[in-house]
Amino acid sequence: MNLSRLDLNLVVALRALLEERNVTRAGQRAGLSQPAMSAALSRLRRHFDDDLLARVGGHYELTALGQVLLDRTTTAYDVLERLFASQADFDPAKERREFKLVASDYAVAVFGAELARFVHEEAPGIRLRFAQTPPTVVDATDALLSTSDGLLMPHGVISDFPATDLYGDRWVFLVADDHPSVGDRLTRQDLARLPWVTYQRTYDAPAVRQLGMLGIEPRVEVSVDSFQIIPLLVAGTRRIALIQARLARLLAPLAGVRVVEPPYEAVPLREAMWWHPVHTHDAAHIWLRETAARVGRRMADEPEG
Repeated sequence: MNLSRLDLNLVVALRALLEERNVTRAGQRAGLSQPAMSAALSRLRRHFDDDLLARVGGHYELTALGQVLLDRTTTAYDVLERLFASQADFDPAKERREFKLVASDYAVAVFGAELARFVHEEAPGIRLRFAQTPPTVVDATDALLSTSDGLLMPHGVISDFPATDLYGDRWVFLVADDHPSVGDRLTRQDLARLPWVTYQRTYDAPAVRQLGMLGIEPRVEVSVDSFQIIPLLVAGTRRIALIQARLARLLAPLAGVRVVEPPYEAVPLREAMWWHPVHTHDAAHIWLRETAARVGRRMADEPEG
């Protein structure tokens, strides 16, 4: 396909049509008159040789191809928007821009809050938007990174993309303050007999995989997709949970739980910021990466919890 023969304005029209499923509303959203949007729809139908929008009763529904194009168009629009937002120079004190970072609630609480404070002081016109890491991160890393400014994730989960190291952390266990059978230490037998609370997304669980290598099979009683909820599900119960030390330091005093060291040498955690190569030479993105690295170095000078 010869892209030079395509009108990229049709991407804007296509996205509006597929999301609104109404020519009038799509035109208002894209800043086009109804006749202009109708003409755009006709061109798109000829290009794809498909109706895209099919009338059903008194409204329109997406055809099978239209449904396929819905997600792809959103991704293409975001990529184009980031492409044409690239800058040769960037003055953080004067610029107004939003950066989107994909991260777990652990990374937002431990690192994102520090980054936001730093950005507020140095670049008051910059906005940070944190989005939850999706379950498809391992299978669709390229698409995720191409539509965001960075992914906060430990080493050992994804590869083949540029990254900058941020800070280190380690794994500890949480137990209730008044746990009836756990004192100052846990044994491997405790790990096998006591019920667990776990983080349910497997791509964040290299430490759990380590347990399997040690022959320990956690007896999972509760699983959640939020690290920050884990202490609440441990408090007042016999459950135990594996959690990052920096997050435990923040939450344990508030949740009625205490920290206990693992009865084995737990694999360390090294958090990094990953990005798509398309961003590598963008001045604004270079500033974001350097700022994140500075915040990470500041955290590295502090104890890990």
